[in-house]
Amino acid sequence: MAVGVFDLFTVGIGPSSSHTVGPMRAGAVFAGELRDAGVLDSVASLRVDLYGSLAATGRGHGTMTATLLGLEGYDPAEILPDQVEERLASIAETGVLNLAGASGEGVEVTYAVEDMILHPLTVLPRHTNGMRFAVSDAQGNVLREATFFSVGGGFIVREGEEDAAREELEESKKELPLPFRTAAELLGRCQSKGLGISDIMFINERASRSEEEIREGLLHIWSVMEACVETSLKREGVLPGGLKVRRRAPDWLERLLKEDKDRNDPKYWQEWVNLIALAVNEENASGGRVVTAPTNGAAGIIPAVLYYALNYAPGMDRATQQDRDDVVVKFLLAAGAVGVLYKEQASISGAEVGCQGEVGSASSMAAAGLAEVMGGTPGQVENAAEIAMEHNLGLTCDPIGGLVQIPCIERNAIAAAKAINAAKMALWGDGTHRVSLDEVIVTMRETGKDMSHKYKETAMGGLAVNVVEC
Repeated sequence: MAVGVFDLFTVGIGPSSSHTVGPMRAGAVFAGELRDAGVLDSVASLRVDLYGSLAATGRGHGTMTATLLGLEGYDPAEILPDQVEERLASIAETGVLNLAGASGEGVEVTYAVEDMILHPLTVLPRHTNGMRFAVSDAQGNVLREATFFSVGGGFIVREGEEDAAREELEESKKELPLPFRTAAELLGRCQSKGLGISDIMFINERASRSEEEIREGLLHIWSVMEACVETSLKREGVLPGGLKVRRRAPDWLERLLKEDKDRNDPKYWQEWVNLIALAVNEENASGGRVVTAPTNGAAGIIPAVLYYALNYAPGMDRATQQDRDDVVVKFLLAAGAVGVLYKEQASISGAEVGCQGEVGSASSMAAAGLAEVMGGTPGQVENAAEIAMEHNLGLTCDPIGGLVQIPCIERNAIAAAKAINAAKMALWGDGTHRVSLDEVIVTMRETGKDMSHKYKETAMGGLAVNVVEC
């Protein structure tokens, strides 16, 4: 299907969309196929091979454990943190995996994290995030095997089906009332119809959902973002993984509530935005429930900027709940439209183009959403998205220890502020500007191609090797 807003904003678990959510989805697909093919009862052994970035930074990103949960049949959008802990503890204790067990029709196989075969220096042709599954019977005969690629944002592609997937995507676009692949096409749609960017996205979403379903779905996405923040603000201590990174959000909240008692002093807007971004990404780093927006590593940017829109945009002090809901829907639709452009023309995978594809695209999407709800014209909204990405070009993905903690957590807060500033700058202009969003997206893609492999989620360069882990 054509990429839509509900593909870019999905509920999952941390710490990584490409290294946690994607592998879990791939494992669940494979397990479901085994069940549907009726071969589960014949399975005696399982083999899992992880390649490239999945192998290089998989331990810090939770790839191995997420893959096990997927093979048990769990969906990242539905599994809760308590279930994650329960199942992983059971596998670790018994060394037994309940293949496709979440459906109630599983088969027990002796398998654990240490049984996975890692190939950190081997990159499969399609993408650096590759994984292969194979099951055999008691005689060693391979019953079924499959190779998947986690291509960013939780999206997965099966080897051998790339062309078919592209053809299906192109065919599905024909069903959209107002399809677009580039920002120029999107602006052309806005001009010819006299509509805003969020309106164009809304009309396209109606091709597969009712207006009520779209609205309820987007408000649900926002409610999960809010719940993520609330959960994070109640947690204290250090994040898992060994870096001993202390959670800051609870202490920051306590200080903010003392200094900004009514939570409406405009001089504290930056501190509140920082808090929201940090809270979301601290929860993501601990494997909590987050919204992939459009990736987990960049999950805090859009909720932080949307928080700003709901609390500091002009007129929001007099807004009704209906008004606030309208802002959420409009913001996410406009942000989603820009996200489509990155998926169509470039990549949102840190392992493919560096962090410019994750944090950069999220900052660009957030800037567009804010400019839209603050009354920007389509040209101003496109300009806001362009400014935000232009100043994230070349951003590397080099997390220390392969953990989505340093520099990822603070980077979300910085990128949220960039998005807000980009929107404000665009709104002070008339929408005309020298560099187009399309040109910046293509530049990001080409920069990602030119970027050294070690700076693309491999833990082989940058901070990952220049900072002592402990």
